[in-house]
Amino acid sequence: MRGFFLAGMPVTVTIAGAAVAVLLQTAFVICAFPTILTLERAFPTNHLVELNELRYKDSFRHPRILQQQHQQSSSAASVVVFPVQGTYDPYRVGLYFTRVQLGSPPKEYYVQIDTGSDVLWVSCSSCDGCPRSSGLEIPIQFYDPSTSSTASLISCSDRRCSLGTQSSDSGCSNSNHQCSYTFQYGDGSGTSGYYVSDLIHLDTIAGDSKPSNASASIVFGCSTSQTGDLTKPDRAIDGIFGFGQQGLSVIAQLSSQGVAPDAFSHCLVGNGGGGGILVLGQIIEPTMVYTPLIQSQPHYNIDLLSISVNGQPLSIDPSLFATSGNRGGTIIDCGTTLSYLAEEAYDPFVDAITQSVSQFVRPITSKGDQCYVISSSTPEIFPTVSLNFAGGASMILRPQDYLLQQNSVGGASLWCIGFQKIRGQGITILGDLVLKDRIVVYDLGGQRIGWANYDCTSSANVSTSSSGGRSEYVNAGQIGGSSSGSSLQNNPYKLILIVVAFVPHILVIAVFFLVKLYMCIDIG
Repeated sequence: MRGFFLAGMPVTVTIAGAAVAVLLQTAFVICAFPTILTLERAFPTNHLVELNELRYKDSFRHPRILQQQHQQSSSAASVVVFPVQGTYDPYRVGLYFTRVQLGSPPKEYYVQIDTGSDVLWVSCSSCDGCPRSSGLEIPIQFYDPSTSSTASLISCSDRRCSLGTQSSDSGCSNSNHQCSYTFQYGDGSGTSGYYVSDLIHLDTIAGDSKPSNASASIVFGCSTSQTGDLTKPDRAIDGIFGFGQQGLSVIAQLSSQGVAPDAFSHCLVGNGGGGGILVLGQIIEPTMVYTPLIQSQPHYNIDLLSISVNGQPLSIDPSLFATSGNRGGTIIDCGTTLSYLAEEAYDPFVDAITQSVSQFVRPITSKGDQCYVISSSTPEIFPTVSLNFAGGASMILRPQDYLLQQNSVGGASLWCIGFQKIRGQGITILGDLVLKDRIVVYDLGGQRIGWANYDCTSSANVSTSSSGGRSEYVNAGQIGGSSSGSSLQNNPYKLILIVVAFVPHILVIAVFFLVKLYMCIDIG
């Protein structure tokens, strides 16, 4: 707020949409023009006007503004921030994970970020086969509902149990009628357990850009049994954070409660120590392109139309990528480390890359993968690849987005195709290999997925709405630091709130004052 002196009296004016008109009028005072504005009260000076009378008067004056404001305030959701650790590199970590706080009092759990599944689950204190230590140098924590004052079990008669059937093989325990689940993952690992309801504690950024804490009651899994890679201690974690679309996904539960927007975004760092950004909200970037989500699918399916190498389309039947009854289509999945092509598309893809560099490299086969021996330590001589999707969106892959560096051969660098072949399933999976170093937005309300190349170690513009009217900047490098506490108040996050709607007004004001200043000088 700022004071302006009109007709010799100080009047306080709130700088909002009407501020432009006030500033334009006061410009004449600056130039000493004899313009005097007299402000008179519309109501008596005895201050006996009731608030409801003022509201009643305003409701006739600008009903649309009040109605719009009410809708915005009632549906406002905060940006929810999660720290990100890990890397896509299969020879180091091979996964990205974050921290969540569950229960009362809250305890921290490290969980893998996975858009290929729906449910959040953590290891239970009674878990059979769960690792007790981790090669990722993170503490292993076990959830015990009996030690949380806000925990409750989900019974078979609870309507939320029926939502679990969308995401898993749900069942009921004959002895206590608990709602149970079983998950099987694509790598052959699996887990089973029962559903509980408890508080999740969130780091949020609201409209005033100030960090704060929020909590909400959600349903998640308590794992009592694990198999396969989940039992190995070298990359052991406390659970998996499913970001799918089904009813028991955390994003669906929080958005239905108005706690978070029905969108989330990630930006995964590909080099160095990894990490990145994970927010419930839409990262806004001018170069973002979008493609529609295919409706009524259990995963994030999008319509891949063609693949081009060095600008030349490959001779691949588009139906190979289609989502149909007997074909899985093309899926975005940040829980998958590498990327996979349908069998019939794999060979044309690899052949085109090999042909484009055959004069400069020595192609070899290593452990069943197509590899190349090159004299340089960087793969700049390799072509760019374009994945072309419905809606005109293309994902441009640089060499490091489809190649992995292996051990050297005779002092030369060995680079191998990171895409793998899937036989007999008619499915293409785009994993962290191609998703890293780019913003990926899952706009569930708009039923679309967007992406843009980005430096994921820098700040990102995050909005709670697709209009991008109000945005918060969150510095990715500061999010993934300490594991001792996840509260935003305890970490030096760099937060900037920008109300984009006022930018044009500010520009108009600046230009107007410059013109008036010039006129004043000229008159003088």
